Amino acid sequence: MEAKNHTEASEFLLLGLSDDPKLQPILCGVFLSMYLFTVLGNLLIIVAISSDSHLHTPMYFFLTNLSFVDICFISTTVPKMLVNIQAQGRNISYIGCLIQVYFFTLLAGMDNFILTVMAYDRYVAICHPLYYMVIMTPRFCGTLVLLSWFIMLWVSLLHILLMRLLTFCVGTEIPHFFCELAQILKVACSDTLINNIILYVATALLGVFPLTGILFSYSRIVSSLMRMSSAGGKYKAFSTCGSHLSVASLFYGTGLGVYLSSALTHSSLHNSVASVMYTVVTPMLNPFIYSLRNKDVKGALRRLLKLAASCL
Repeated sequence: MEAKNHTEASEFLLLGLSDDPKLQPILCGVFLSMYLFTVLGNLLIIVAISSDSHLHTPMYFFLTNLSFVDICFISTTVPKMLVNIQAQGRNISYIGCLIQVYFFTLLAGMDNFILTVMAYDRYVAICHPLYYMVIMTPRFCGTLVLLSWFIMLWVSLLHILLMRLLTFCVGTEIPHFFCELAQILKVACSDTLINNIILYVATALLGVFPLTGILFSYSRIVSSLMRMSSAGGKYKAFSTCGSHLSVASLFYGTGLGVYLSSALTHSSLHNSVASVMYTVVTPMLNPFIYSLRNKDVKGALRRLLKLAASCL
């Protein structure tokens, strides 16, 4: 194949999950349903928390941000996939691919950071309850979220600027259902050493350190709970962590699954299926986990639904 400069490569081909025409309507229906469930579920969480003054606390402030990020996260990949299935095409423009890479990297990182600050919030609430309102002020919580956005905006931009320096061959095929940075680097026609180094360093710094922070927070939480004499106090304290622990385990578990699938197998289908768990299933399950395991959120949702029913 003849190599051309990246500015002349007007589009890429996304191979998707399957090229079987009989499976396309099924895939479209499944992913459309999952997308709608995710958007509606997370919107309900946001509206319920915003409308209930009892939930205007740091923990639910972070949960609102997590739900917003999850809506944006799934909207980065699934709508384009649905459009391609309906149009019976696989193409994505070069600029469209850059935009997908940028926002996917940005929002995946934001999920990571928000889960970390939520773990810190639970650590302060359980291990230092007397200082909780002094430490977790609205200004401090807002600063944590804004700092997370600032870091990820620039990290994502760095990846895009480095990607712009690459050249691609005519008719480049991406063995995925969306533009994932790691997959794009594999199909580039020019040297990607710098890109891969930056990718590995960013993954280590923005993945390992936040995960270490979460593990450290929960180790201190468990240590604090072990010193409690009341079984009821232990249960009540740890029950506030249950939803977050479930969501964090799902996020990092599926993320690790994507990494292992990519490292241990060269099958594009296995990599794509693993990525579905990470990019689609996790954002969809988050609102269900919080609404089923958290009494405050369930109460807020019931009051919101009663209010909506009375207005009809």
